[in-house]
Amino acid sequence: MINQKLLNPKSIVVIGASNDVQKPGGKVFKHLLESSFAGNVYAVNPKETNVQGVPCLSQVEDLPQVDCAILAVAAKFCPHAVEVLARQKETGGFIILSAGFSEENEEGAKLEKQIVDTINSVDGTLIGPNCTGFLNRNYNGNFAKPVPQLQSKGIDFVTGSGATAVFISEWGITNGLPFNSIWAVGNSAQTGIEDVLEHLDETFNPTTSSRVIMLYMENVRNPKKLLKHAVSLYHKGVRLAAIKSGGSAAGSRAASSHTGALATNDVAVDALFRKAGIVRCNNREELTTVCSIFMHPEVKGKNIAIITHAGGPAVMLTDTLSNNGLEVPHLEGEKANALLTKLFPGSSVANPIDFLATGTAEQLGYIIDACENDFDNIDAMAVIFGSPGLFPNWDVYELLDNKMKTCKKPIFPILPSILNVKEEIADFIENKHRINFPEECVFGNALAKIVNSPKPQPLQPELPKVDRDAIRKVIDHCENGYLRLDEISALLDAAGISRKQEMEVTTGEAAVAAAQQMGFPLVMKVVGPVHKSDVGGVVLNVKDEATVAREFERLIKIKDTYAVEICPMYYGTEIFIGASKEEKFGHQILFGLGGIFIEVLKDVKAALVPVGKQEALDLMQLLRGYKILKGVRGQEPVNEERFADTITRVSALVEIAPEIAEMDLNPLLGTSKSIIAVDARIRVEK
Repeated sequence: MINQKLLNPKSIVVIGASNDVQKPGGKVFKHLLESSFAGNVYAVNPKETNVQGVPCLSQVEDLPQVDCAILAVAAKFCPHAVEVLARQKETGGFIILSAGFSEENEEGAKLEKQIVDTINSVDGTLIGPNCTGFLNRNYNGNFAKPVPQLQSKGIDFVTGSGATAVFISEWGITNGLPFNSIWAVGNSAQTGIEDVLEHLDETFNPTTSSRVIMLYMENVRNPKKLLKHAVSLYHKGVRLAAIKSGGSAAGSRAASSHTGALATNDVAVDALFRKAGIVRCNNREELTTVCSIFMHPEVKGKNIAIITHAGGPAVMLTDTLSNNGLEVPHLEGEKANALLTKLFPGSSVANPIDFLATGTAEQLGYIIDACENDFDNIDAMAVIFGSPGLFPNWDVYELLDNKMKTCKKPIFPILPSILNVKEEIADFIENKHRINFPEECVFGNALAKIVNSPKPQPLQPELPKVDRDAIRKVIDHCENGYLRLDEISALLDAAGISRKQEMEVTTGEAAVAAAQQMGFPLVMKVVGPVHKSDVGGVVLNVKDEATVAREFERLIKIKDTYAVEICPMYYGTEIFIGASKEEKFGHQILFGLGGIFIEVLKDVKAALVPVGKQEALDLMQLLRGYKILKGVRGQEPVNEERFADTITRVSALVEIAPEIAEMDLNPLLGTSKSIIAVDARIRVEK
């Protein structure tokens, strides 16, 4: 739990407080004095006797008892100061702005550990080190600017990068996004993003807590904790959006040099966020826009009315929404005609509803009322209203504010004229406490991302019953590395995964005998080489014994081959299921179409274990090649229920056998009646 002395202290000291407000110690002290904090404020600096009008002490030992300490001194001085504060001054909250710790070198990491050990010993809470600080509505312990006007209905912003906090705050403040708290956790030596999320979840109050949480992270340190509390918060009515940077190899290097963060597998991060109901964003503008949309009533459908006095922006927004799966439905009929009579000649109500550059506030009111009451096929409204410089917009924005208060359908103001009606927009944001979306396509992409994001998945979905004892018997007795064919078969059988019936042979005579037993046509494959087709190790549609004998002699001579597998020739659509174990994330299941679709197009979806049937079915529909599963041009469709069931069985298998590092069922052949694994590889790491 986060110590209350950090959150709501009665006294605060700044170690390294300065009269130079261009230094962190001077700026944070200035912000603290200017904040709403009503408790005692102390300054410690051996070079000063008075800091910004406050008497200054020369050493930490001279302090009385103090709840919270903000440190802005060199890293080498921090351990002693923390020791005195924690042991002698009963300090429970610590914010260390200083750099020079684990992000820099091994010696800094040792200092950091010493500090954390001391703070842990008194059940204190540390923000940082190497951070810009912390601020909530009780006080400002952050040296960065700008300082937003905090309000209870604002967002909680948790970030691993102080600079990112600055830039996001700037963008948010400019467009009216309110904040409730900002947590810049820096190195997260003790308290990381997942810990803050846990705190926000466990202390959630439906009356006073924020309903929007924004995250910027370069490292997912504890995926299970993040998932647990994100899902819990979602079900309490809180919406989360996040950037996880460092997914590319180059981004990973940048993240490592910035905060010592190690990049995680980006596919696993996608799967984690999707399972948690977190909307993943790609940049600061998108992140702030998504959170700004979250501040409005929920859009409960995909049908959007675009209300505009400017044709071009409306066309671009229509394209953006339509290209991302949302609808801009055509409006027609008696009520549409009635609305048209209230507008200037040349206006259009077809949707976009264009009421021309000369459109008035009164006409905007007619349009909004019609969308609210007359058109059932409208779920939300996007109002584009700037100014070509003909007249001021005070009355328009006044009406827009009033309609946003009374309408049940969400209304999103897109006010692009940041120069022509600068004063009106400033009033709309500052005095009416509204959020502006200045760019229609940025808004459209963000809205589509929200509407298309799935709800969180159950943390413990119902999984099919499998033979746990048989699975453990194979795993406990196998060697590390790739499993033998008989071991793979035993695992698939224990998991209830349908597989081909095969025989492994090492002589030509045994090959012919196996063919006689199975019947034709057959498939022959090398056993040993990893990529069988790359070495010419797969022969399909073998129809006679002579071919069996001839191909056996060829196959057995291929490098690394120690046997040949023979099985009946199966038919169906090639599909794929795989599993891989990622550090900290556990297993993820990947699945999609097999063959060229995985090798070239990489048309796969991923989900973190455990994967329930509904999650598998939902993700299946997001495959680019989903129509192939449905059956095209007379092809037999794949049984989606059986495909999803097989996915859940792989999920159950790797949960029971976490030693499985990699698993490939590629291909499985799917028909309307069956899903059969015709090739499998499993690698174990104990």
